[in-house]
Amino acid sequence: QTKTGIALLYDEVSENAYDIRLKLTKEVLTIQKQDVVCVSGSDHSANHRTVTLRRQPVGGLGLSIKGGAEHKVPVVISKIFKNQAAEQTGMLFIGDAIIQVNGINVESATHEEVVHLLRNAGDEVTITVQYLREAPSFLKLPLGSPGPSSDHSSGTSSPLFDSGLHLNGNSTNTAPSSPSSPIANEPKYEKRWLDTLSVPLSMARISRYKTGTDKLRSNAFEVLALDGVSTGILQFYTAQESADWLRAMSTNISDLTLQNMKMANKCCSPSDQVIHMGWVNERLEGTDSSQLYKFKFLALKGSSFYIFSTPPVSTLDWVRAEKIYNLCEVLFKIHKLWLADDCWLQANLYLGIHQDFDLEDQRPYCFSVMVGHGKSHYFNVELGSELAVWEKSFQRAIFLEVQRTGSKTYMCSWQGDTLCFTVDFALGFTCFDSKTKNVLWRFKFSQLKGSSDDGKTRVKLLFQNIDTKQIETKELEFQDLTAVLHCIHSFIAAKVASVDPVFIDSQSVARKYMYSN
Repeated sequence: QTKTGIALLYDEVSENAYDIRLKLTKEVLTIQKQDVVCVSGSDHSANHRTVTLRRQPVGGLGLSIKGGAEHKVPVVISKIFKNQAAEQTGMLFIGDAIIQVNGINVESATHEEVVHLLRNAGDEVTITVQYLREAPSFLKLPLGSPGPSSDHSSGTSSPLFDSGLHLNGNSTNTAPSSPSSPIANEPKYEKRWLDTLSVPLSMARISRYKTGTDKLRSNAFEVLALDGVSTGILQFYTAQESADWLRAMSTNISDLTLQNMKMANKCCSPSDQVIHMGWVNERLEGTDSSQLYKFKFLALKGSSFYIFSTPPVSTLDWVRAEKIYNLCEVLFKIHKLWLADDCWLQANLYLGIHQDFDLEDQRPYCFSVMVGHGKSHYFNVELGSELAVWEKSFQRAIFLEVQRTGSKTYMCSWQGDTLCFTVDFALGFTCFDSKTKNVLWRFKFSQLKGSSDDGKTRVKLLFQNIDTKQIETKELEFQDLTAVLHCIHSFIAAKVASVDPVFIDSQSVARKYMYSN
């Protein structure tokens, strides 16, 4: 199904916006601009058209003009009146820029100068025009082709004066002159929407923010293709239109990503499948530059969480990731959701894990992935629905990896002894001597009643003895304590999910709030 609609293309340099038409298919977003094309009678370029108008006693030249050098735009035809001189030529269109009047170049002329020339040009006026494809939106030109409705502007008034030349000018001839009409073999012109840019949506990304900042564009966003080609800034007339287009494009990009995942998974073993992948923005920590955020492409595949600067398109690309983490040793955490009642929800999913970030930025859909050695990556996505998908996907990928791995063993020490600590999906926790392999203690997951750590290397695990009901404290020291704590969390969560999937679903912050709205 193809979606079409009118939007504006915003130019940040000139700060002007131009009318465009968008055409969205499943795989491509096409930007169209209006132009005048020669449809019959001649094959020469429609870029410049020279037209002779015969001034009529009633109706004059039958057109109005806007613009001028004082506004940094050419003088353009803003209205064409039905059944009058300009319309009868069949060669003039709203949006045509006037280049010459009776051989005099007016490209740098002011509005008043052009009005004066046209009014005093006699009964026959020869004008040369060129269609202005990028007419700034402040001219408020109607988009329709000349017709009954085109003597009305687009409903809103322009800050620029609209000079009517449909009134009698200084005519020396009092007898009605014959109307301007197209000659049989004259070329025939039409105003049409022409494709100017096509952006493939496979692996494309969308940004509603001014590059790298927290400044949200008002009713506007940009689409960037995999090869970096940008649509430019697409601006919409209402917030509703902007939201509809954003949702439609995001849906098509997600569908294509799903197809890419299925293709990639055909080449991968069952234990190395892609669970989810997509674009996010990563917040850059401790940077003085204006680039607060950078696009990153994340993937959950097999046993690993990957961070790329560009998407992997071939099997070889997977080894080129900027960062690769084991899924058992990461912790996914939602930070912010934008709710329907316009208030922030600070969602701390896991109690006891300190909030490392000041959340003063203005981006609504944020999550972090905490990794080993106390480090974190802080990400943002464009839509709440994407946040819900990432939450669900991380959960699924981690649970699958825990069940595949079965157990993980870490070297640790206590009071000078080198020990091994194993987290096992079936057995729970086991600690044994690394040399003799003698088991020192073993507890089920359900016996773990609490823990505390020094934030560096040491952890205290509090277990309840099944027989005595007493709490036993076990202290251990690890080289990468964070990774071990994340692993414990992953195994316990996977264990709970295997017993009570409904409970895990009920803990989903993103889905609970996004889908209830």
